[in-house]
Amino acid sequence: MRSYEVMIILDPEVDDRQVQPMIDNHLKPVIKAGGVVTNIDIMGRRRFAYEIAKKAEGTYVVVNLDAEPPVVKEFDRKLSIDESVLRAKVFRPEPKTKEMSVDPVTMGSKTSKTSSKD
Repeated sequence: MRSYEVMIILDPEVDDRQVQPMIDNHLKPVIKAGGVVTNIDIMGRRRFAYEIAKKAEGTYVVVNLDAEPPVVKEFDRKLSIDESVLRAKVFRPEPKTKEMSVDPVTMGSKTSKTSSKD
C-alpha cells in the first residue's frame, strides 16, 4: 500500500454539518477495498485567490490515506463526478529521508593553504 494525501475543495453551499458525512461516504469504497484512512482534516471555509466555478470560497478538506493505486484512482474519479466537489487533487507525499550527519570540521570549513616563509 502507498500513502496518499488528497486535497478536496467543496462547494460553499454544502452545509458544515454535511461535510463529514459526505467525506465518509466517498471513503467507504476505499475502506472496503482494504485502504486505511489515517487522518481527515476539515480546514473549513477559505477564500480563493481566484474564482472557481463562479465561487469565491470553498470548504477545504485534507484526507491522508494508505491504499493501492487503482483504489485511489477510482476515489479520485468519483470525486470528480460529484457536483459538490469543486476541486480534488491527489498527492504522493515525499518520502522522509534520513538526514546525514555532517562533520562540520571536514565538510563545513574551507581549507586554505598558506605558505610559510622562513
